[in-house]
Amino acid sequence: MTAKIADFLRDSRPATPCLVLDLDVVADNYRSLTTALPSARVFYAVKANPAPAILALLVEAGSSFDCASIPEIDMVLDAGATPDRISFGNTIKKESDVAAAFERGVRLFAFDCEAELDKISRAAPGSRVFCRILTSGEGAEWPLSRKFGCEPDMAEELLLAARFKGVEPYGVSFHVGSQQRDLAQYDAALEEVAGIFKSLSAKGLDLKMVNMGGGFATKYLVDIPTAEEYGRAIHESLLRHFGNRLPETIIEPGRGMVGNAGVIQSEVVLISRKSANDNRSWVYLDIGKFGGLAETMDEAIRYPIHSEHDGGETQDVILAGPTCDSADILYEHAGYQLPKALKIGDKVEIRAAGAYTTTYASNGFNGFAPLKEYYI
Repeated sequence: MTAKIADFLRDSRPATPCLVLDLDVVADNYRSLTTALPSARVFYAVKANPAPAILALLVEAGSSFDCASIPEIDMVLDAGATPDRISFGNTIKKESDVAAAFERGVRLFAFDCEAELDKISRAAPGSRVFCRILTSGEGAEWPLSRKFGCEPDMAEELLLAARFKGVEPYGVSFHVGSQQRDLAQYDAALEEVAGIFKSLSAKGLDLKMVNMGGGFATKYLVDIPTAEEYGRAIHESLLRHFGNRLPETIIEPGRGMVGNAGVIQSEVVLISRKSANDNRSWVYLDIGKFGGLAETMDEAIRYPIHSEHDGGETQDVILAGPTCDSADILYEHAGYQLPKALKIGDKVEIRAAGAYTTTYASNGFNGFAPLKEYYI
């Protein structure tokens, strides 16, 4: 937690739960990524946190944007970006939305099947298209396999077909999975992509761009690679597989751009046990899965949780949210411990919570208000 966030929480005493995000950290993350990968264009994954203050900061810094919907495209345009800085990166789009994006000036579209390619060719003629391939997602704390992408052989066929559908077959994309700490996964994916490039070049089609997606991690409970380590590993892989014919490259950081910039302050609503000899306390917070912590599903993302009693004796706990839904349990098996001195009414800080919290928060499930947001 930054000093600026600590000062805000102390001086403003906002109602909980709330997210407080330090924009200076976002600016630092952008600089770190562009320094580590100077030849790659950054397309911020808007879904991670579309707050106008973040978008305006990144527009000013020179970022481009990966958008998944027309509302996201409009938010980016409203923040001052030009359409040439937008990629419509969702592979599942209504044809009417493709047309709406094209009307707004967007000319870069993702696809992963023939039906999606046909939509783009009809609704966005002349646009650049890139085909997303499947990856294993191995090593990622939040895998993104199966739903998006196609096998490399199919990608080749689709890109060859694109030449005759009135669009420009521009490149290939992949995503190694969100919160990816295994740098070897980028190498494996780039080896697949290089094979596609070489195969298509032999058939008369020279692709130009590789979209390496996201995966850049935020530090939660375990150490992560630095931006420099990501950059070095990716650059070495590009040289290994493409030699001197390096393609244009794109990266789509989301979590790695904003995750460590935000802290959620929450209040302890209840502490209880289920029996006299229960060896773990249940700690209920005023935020849960439906209030913004959806990524605790299957205990995949494990947020650092702190309180004013840190440093004292601890006990094993089960952490849960406030709603009347039995699925609203955050951590039961992850081995969380909190101070024994923690009591009802105390505040806790859920750190590294700047990504995928406000956007996952429900709009009033059980009558609880959406997560409040402060950008400082």
